[in-house]
Amino acid sequence: MTTTLFQHMWLSREKQFSAFTNGILLDFWNQRQEGEFTGVDGVSIRYAHWRSSSHKKALVICSGRSESYVKYPEVAFDFYHLGYDIFLLDHRGQGLSGRLLDDPQKGHVEKFSDYVDDLSTFIDTIVLPYHYQHYFALAHSMGGAILASYLLRKPDIFQAAALCAPMFGINLPIPRWVANFLVNRAEQSVSERNNYAVSTGKWFPLPFILNVLTHSHERYRRYLRYYADFPQLRLGGPTYHWMKESLETGDWLIEHAKEINTPLLVLEAELDKVVDNRGVRAFCDGYSQSRTREEKQKLPLVIEGAHHEILFEIDKLRSQALIEICEFYDKHLF
Repeated sequence: MTTTLFQHMWLSREKQFSAFTNGILLDFWNQRQEGEFTGVDGVSIRYAHWRSSSHKKALVICSGRSESYVKYPEVAFDFYHLGYDIFLLDHRGQGLSGRLLDDPQKGHVEKFSDYVDDLSTFIDTIVLPYHYQHYFALAHSMGGAILASYLLRKPDIFQAAALCAPMFGINLPIPRWVANFLVNRAEQSVSERNNYAVSTGKWFPLPFILNVLTHSHERYRRYLRYYADFPQLRLGGPTYHWMKESLETGDWLIEHAKEINTPLLVLEAELDKVVDNRGVRAFCDGYSQSRTREEKQKLPLVIEGAHHEILFEIDKLRSQALIEICEFYDKHLF
């Protein structure tokens, strides 16, 4: 199916969203293959993929904090029908992968590099053995920081990667220096470092009018339904230690962005209240230093009017992003 035909579908999908999700999308979801492998420290990492013998391109999708591949069938459907085989994993401590603390709703990681190690194992053992002609990557939010870290380690796997609202900085309710003080103080006690960070706690459903993730009522309602139907997917706020690891990783990635060789498309959500867009721009400024004159492009590409979850926004904004991503990948088919 051509991108042009999909553009028309993308622009009108919400009008018949229920029929789409309960019809052809459900059929597509039921065609998935699932599996698991052992990640760092013996943690079980779950994954899903869709494959066709006629496809020559692979797309690895790296989701955000608190997400699962259970949330991504629409994104997978769209790229699969453009000729990509789709591979997704649930990061440690969330989704259907192994949780790390007694309270399974705490968003936690011991080392941010554990996420990257798991992704590397996934790609090496699950994705690369199929020997595709072309490899691409797509990441959202925390997944953007994980993928960028991976690209610094292994620059020659993907021909291009797209980062949607990547987490190179977190939109904090307090000044950064106060956040640094709190997380460093919490590190002095194991129990405190593993507590929910200030102003966070267990997951609870926000009404649509209060959500800061998307303008799409249909997609937000579907997101809430996942958590209602699958309580094991629920994830609350992050721990202090997760905050420390993530803040430090964001700083490190901005510092080392110029060392990334993989062609990148970086999408910024104009109205983002989850990640700090100043970090996104600082990363892009650094990354542009490594580009030749021919490769340079204006980054980030701002999706005007979008909330954080660009891939789950209203049709108009979502389709704009998908078209940019598809065209970017097409430029790097070699």
